Amino acid sequence: MTEAAATPTQSKDQPIKASELDPKFKYELVKMHGSEKILKCFQCGTCTSDCPVARYSDTYRPRTLIHMAQLGLKDRVLNSDTLWLCAACFTCTDRCPQDVEVASVIRVFRNLAAEKGCFPQVFKDQAASLLESGYAYKIPELRIKKRESQGLPPLPKGNPENVRKTLKGVKFIEKIQKPAGEQQSGQ
Repeated sequence: MTEAAATPTQSKDQPIKASELDPKFKYELVKMHGSEKILKCFQCGTCTSDCPVARYSDTYRPRTLIHMAQLGLKDRVLNSDTLWLCAACFTCTDRCPQDVEVASVIRVFRNLAAEKGCFPQVFKDQAASLLESGYAYKIPELRIKKRESQGLPPLPKGNPENVRKTLKGVKFIEKIQKPAGEQQSGQ
């Protein structure tokens, strides 16, 4: 994510500039599967008050993300680090009095952010590991040796080729992979 990425709490402290507003954004969202009901949200706060992540985070507020989207603050929403904190437990969706599918709206935001190339480094690292080894993260050599010393069977070999085939065409993967020419020149 860029250093200029604004989180919802930061954006409350920063004045909104007219150049930041995209009045068409909320209407684009209404056309996307999962966020069709975003305009029904009247900011009651039920989603945030029932959210298990919001209980432990000073910055994650589903209602704030939705409000920012309704105002047309597209870049602030899509660049928000807190966007990625949603646990997709659907508690917000279950409790919304307006039947807004809040968790689905957050998923739409994440998909748009990923298409734009705005996602946390941890997801880039995890995807790179999947593509390289077939595992979500690198298995430390110490863990492999400990398994051997305890008489456990070796871990199954990862199959990165199948992972690459499965993920072919996924925009997120395309965003994290560099073209062959860039990989060679960057090394």
